[in-house]
Amino acid sequence: MKNKMSLVSEIPDADDFIVIGQITKPHGVRGEVRVKPHTDEPARFTWLEQVYVGADAPQPMAVEQARVHQGMILLKLTAVNDRTAAESLRGEWLLVPEEEAIPLEEGEYFLYQLEGLTVETTTGETLGTITSIIETGANNVFVVQGDQGELLLPDIEDVVQEIDFENGRMLVTLLPGLI
Repeated sequence: MKNKMSLVSEIPDADDFIVIGQITKPHGVRGEVRVKPHTDEPARFTWLEQVYVGADAPQPMAVEQARVHQGMILLKLTAVNDRTAAESLRGEWLLVPEEEAIPLEEGEYFLYQLEGLTVETTTGETLGTITSIIETGANNVFVVQGDQGELLLPDIEDVVQEIDFENGRMLVTLLPGLI
C-alpha cells in the first residue's frame, strides 16, 4: 500500500519545511531531473503528489512521476517539460512541510534539530554551539563554533554520549586529536 502525502493549499512559512533532496542536473530531454535524496527513505519520492522547490521562497510543484535509479531519484515535475526548464532547477532544494515528515522512531531526530545545541564535554567544558552538520558517506560531522574557534566533531558513538533536547545540549567525549 502506498502512503499518500496530503496536499497543502497555502504555502507554509519557509521555517516549517524539511529538506528531502537537491536537484543535481537534468536527465534526458523531457524535463526529468536527477535528485540527490536527503532522506533515509528515498522511496518517499514515489508517493509524493507535491513537493516544494527552492529554499528561500518554496514553491509547490506537482509530482508527475518519480523512481529510484542508481542511488539517485529521477523526478518528473508536471510543470517542467523540457531540458531547458529542468536545467533552470539545477541546485534547487526539494522540501516538504514539516507536518508531512516521515514519523521518527523513539530516539531518532532530524539533523536540523541539532543546530543550536550547546556542546559540552563529559568533564564539564563547554565547547560551543552546533552551527551546521556536514553529511559525509561514513558519518555526519558536527560543526561547533566556540571560544576556541571552529571544531569538527564526528557523529560516532565514541564521541557523542548524549543528546538532550530538553536542556539544549549535546554531551561528548573528546578523543585524542580532536582539538
